Amino acid sequence: MSPHPDTAPETVPVPSTAPVPRTDPPLTADEITMLRSFIDFYRATIRRQCAGLTVEHLRTPHPPSTMTLAGMLKHLAYVEDVWFNVRLAGNEPAPPWDTVDWSADDDWDWHSALDDTPEQLTGLFDDAVATSERILDGVLAETPPPGSGALDRNAAREGRGGQISLRWILVHMVEEYSRHAGHADLLREALDGATDL
Repeated sequence: MSPHPDTAPETVPVPSTAPVPRTDPPLTADEITMLRSFIDFYRATIRRQCAGLTVEHLRTPHPPSTMTLAGMLKHLAYVEDVWFNVRLAGNEPAPPWDTVDWSADDDWDWHSALDDTPEQLTGLFDDAVATSERILDGVLAETPPPGSGALDRNAAREGRGGQISLRWILVHMVEEYSRHAGHADLLREALDGATDL
């Protein structure tokens, strides 16, 4: 995919080029802490892979794949909304997902990201993560004593053809992020040679 002709200048960087902090998951912890720590680790990894890149970099695929880091950021923001806001909490999709015609383009999140600025993409991603964390904190606080048995709690809405537990959602998020972090490794190295991010 080529950049949209009406995009911002190619020299515009992602808003922050400071090193993205990342904490290694603990070697021993309870199940909830361990799962949340791995999700946070991979969220930070995605942020690192996108930090300091130009608009052109974020929109550049690594052929033959059409995947871009811009698309990945927007896709992961969508994933956060689907699993925490919609499925777990039972809310309606947040903007911009609430108006998307997925039947017209089932990869709209990936494709439309080529029209977004880095500020829009990182803002959308960070807002989605903050909402997910707020929802998850609320769910855990509702299970007395805090966290006890919460992983066995079913989400408010079904998905994948049946009831989904919070444990499944958290494990799935680890899988989703780790898979795309691997894609991001390849994309970033192809862009500027950066490795071990």
